[in-house]
Amino acid sequence: MNESIGAGIGLPGYDPQGFFCEIFGGAQGAPAPSPAIQERLKQLDTNDLSARAKAAEEELFNLGITFTVYTEREAIDRILPFDVIPRLIGAREWVGLDRGVKQRVTALNHFLHDIYHDQKIIKDGVVPSELINGNKNFRPQMVGLNLPHDTYVHICGIDLVRGADGAFRVLEDNARTPSGVSYVIENRHMMLRAFPDLTRDIGLRDVDEYGARLHKAMHEVAPVDIDEPQVVLLSPGTYNSAYFEHIFLAREMGVPLVEGRDLLVGEDDRVYMRTTAGLAPVHAIYRRIDDDFIDPEVFREDSMLGVPGLMRAYWKGNVTLANAVGTGVVDDKAVYAYMPRVIKYYLDEDPIIENVETHICGEAEGLRYTLDNLDKLVVKPVGESGGYGILIGPQASKEELAQFREKLKADPANFISQPVISLSVCPTLVDGRIEPRHVDLRPFCITGRDSWVLPGGLTRVAIKRGSLVVNSSQGGGSKDTWVLTE
Repeated sequence: MNESIGAGIGLPGYDPQGFFCEIFGGAQGAPAPSPAIQERLKQLDTNDLSARAKAAEEELFNLGITFTVYTEREAIDRILPFDVIPRLIGAREWVGLDRGVKQRVTALNHFLHDIYHDQKIIKDGVVPSELINGNKNFRPQMVGLNLPHDTYVHICGIDLVRGADGAFRVLEDNARTPSGVSYVIENRHMMLRAFPDLTRDIGLRDVDEYGARLHKAMHEVAPVDIDEPQVVLLSPGTYNSAYFEHIFLAREMGVPLVEGRDLLVGEDDRVYMRTTAGLAPVHAIYRRIDDDFIDPEVFREDSMLGVPGLMRAYWKGNVTLANAVGTGVVDDKAVYAYMPRVIKYYLDEDPIIENVETHICGEAEGLRYTLDNLDKLVVKPVGESGGYGILIGPQASKEELAQFREKLKADPANFISQPVISLSVCPTLVDGRIEPRHVDLRPFCITGRDSWVLPGGLTRVAIKRGSLVVNSSQGGGSKDTWVLTE
């Protein structure tokens, strides 16, 4: 006879191993979000759960909900592994997260406007000049350009982690082209189809507003003299790893999905879209193309992905780009270390969500501390994303530590270090068993005239036992994130 998942207080065989659990709470007294949902989970049968999980993954693949992994020999379409046991966030806790994300995005926009105008934060000695003006993502072409509502970061993903004390902290900011929101929405749709018995009548915040909210924000930041602005989503094309998401978001907003070859800039420095009925004006572009490739007249001359003359139209105020060119400065992990000071400087507030403790290796004290404690720290290159180039000291061999030590000495400014966070865990279905797996959270914030945060966000899960790396490119998966209404 098959045993149900639940018996007694917890899940049979499930041991959070001292980590904060996103369903059952923490050993230090942090409360669990919903005892009622705990009870529902306990009544699910493991064989039935595994069968429904397999059917859900097959449906995701058949629907084309994939990302592409590129190797030296081939491109492989994969689904982002989807775990059917949700992550829970209580209503009261979400209020604080919502406020904290909005505060951070507000500060990011103030910061970006300042560094591309008067650079007061540099002149006042809050942030060092070389960190900004020497940053590879700083775009001199943006200096002096005024944007509608001073909004640079229209779509932002803030990566959060929770430690053993149950408190969320910001791990990094994603202000260039944050991805993953399509999985948030599709994961919810999948759960509603596959687990109506689990989701029924429990009071979940809805996630289906995202497309309408994004479209509204794009209208708000379009050139002011346009009554009905035309919005498009600009994609690099089918070979991009996130192409499914581009299709998904264009559909959710109800706007055309275009590539660079579909657009042109006319002699009047306005952007037009090629259609079967002729040229049609375009006023706002949600672009999923990096700065370097967006306009071959200004950036990379060999780019076949962008639109010649697009920066001209941008400078004339004839088109809005979301996110703005040059936002990559705040994705830099060294800039991240200064964010508590940035928030205080512009808003005169303390951060609602604190940073993870961070040591800047480009500073003598930070480098010395990192070298002295390399086997205890996580060390990250400041300009990388996707989990690449990271050293996790406690899991590294002596040889790996020695090699990384030389990298640090050779180019210290390229690295920051942080303590190993005891990332929270969530019950996860692995080979028919329920086991703890580490998770993070990426809430998505949309900003036009003001900001709105999608309730929940992308919960990424490290599928490999003991792993702290949740990135999809490194084998991570995702969960549905449930924000409760009460």
